[in-house]
Amino acid sequence: MILGVNIDHVATLRQARLGVEPDPVMAVTLALLGGAEGITLHLREDRRHVNDRDLELLRACVPVELNLEMAATDEMLRIASKRLPDMVTLVPEKRKELTTEGGLDVRANMKVVKKAVRSLKDRGIGVSLFINPAEADIMASKEAGADMVEIHTGGYANEKGLRQQKELARVRKAVEKALELGLKANAGHGLNYINVTDIAGIAGIRGLYIGHSIISRAVLVGMERAVREMKGLIDQAVRQGSR
Repeated sequence: MILGVNIDHVATLRQARLGVEPDPVMAVTLALLGGAEGITLHLREDRRHVNDRDLELLRACVPVELNLEMAATDEMLRIASKRLPDMVTLVPEKRKELTTEGGLDVRANMKVVKKAVRSLKDRGIGVSLFINPAEADIMASKEAGADMVEIHTGGYANEKGLRQQKELARVRKAVEKALELGLKANAGHGLNYINVTDIAGIAGIRGLYIGHSIISRAVLVGMERAVREMKGLIDQAVRQGSR
């Protein structure tokens, strides 16, 4: 199971002063030393954190999977076609949201999503759709032609006790359905050092995509250590799950 580290919030800290530090590219170097097997960045339409230069530099130097999160707009499709990330994750995007608030409604946007998927795949880019843990969304993703899905784990991360266990079961069922339909299954959103273990223990998940909690810990202990600790938790959960 790969760990994809989202570096958006390194850029968020930089943009607080509209300066040049901390540099996301330097942060990526340390994340790789910590064991990251993928790097994710979300190029938003309003460029509130990551910008075009970040994407250009990271595409030139990242030796692992580079995952570009983006909305399915003509502008973003042009950028992806030019920069050629290893994969694109299509996400919903609202200008005023603090972070992505939910999964992409693939069925309601099928025409737009299908067009985007086809355009990206024609350029040799793998396509993932960020969706809620619902069977209907899995089936719509398959219909849209995606290679994989990223199951939104925010509902799980925001709950506790029995409600969290119910959300965990939803995620597990969604992963099983994706695999049944021949889609690769990823997961992410809201995962941290406390709640990641149960998600990482789900059989069949290809990768976990985690950003805010890693960057938050990195402020205190350093990026390399923060990534290594998260990777250790994931690997331990996978080993225990395979017994």
